[in-house]
Amino acid sequence: MDVELPGNIAAFLSTATPDAWVAEAGSRIPELLLDHANCELKAASTALAFLYRYPDRTALAQRMSRLAREELRHFEQVRSIMQDMDIAFERLSASRYARSLRDAVRGEEPQKLLDLLLVGAIIEARSCERFAKVAPVLPQQLGRFYAGLLASEARHFEQYIALAKSECDVSDAEIDTRLEELLIVEAQLISEPDPQFRFHSGKPLAANAAA
Repeated sequence: MDVELPGNIAAFLSTATPDAWVAEAGSRIPELLLDHANCELKAASTALAFLYRYPDRTALAQRMSRLAREELRHFEQVRSIMQDMDIAFERLSASRYARSLRDAVRGEEPQKLLDLLLVGAIIEARSCERFAKVAPVLPQQLGRFYAGLLASEARHFEQYIALAKSECDVSDAEIDTRLEELLIVEAQLISEPDPQFRFHSGKPLAANAAA
């Protein structure tokens, strides 16, 4: 099946997923689904963390409340697929990708909120790019599921960017500059060799590609 990545996502991301990761994902479906389930759960937790950290920001709270519910629905869907395939669920530690982006977030406000929102935008955009990349190499039913997720989540990254502009007391120029800095970090994580296979991992090491 052919799945077209929306142009706004392709333009937003500076680096495409390596073909080697796509090939490995197609051969490691249980690991892919397990980490994806963990990612959906963490995405819901991240949305709830915004609610707890910034409860006085009405627009932010409403958006994150809706997002948390949507991410939990997707978690349930992935878990259902795993159950049908007899894949056991287990909690996974943070990947290099998530850990490194989290470490890039500054600690003082308003920069902290800005960075959290921009990192959220980047992760959402990358997730959609991977949905589009991986869907054609998966069994048909699973590929359709990922194509559906792409359609459902394609606008999430823009919502994060809009919140960064409306909720952070910084200029658009500062937002653009910081976003470019974080995208450089993200591009390195995606394109450099990664010893661990995860939904957002980088280029597979040759030794791991056949594992």
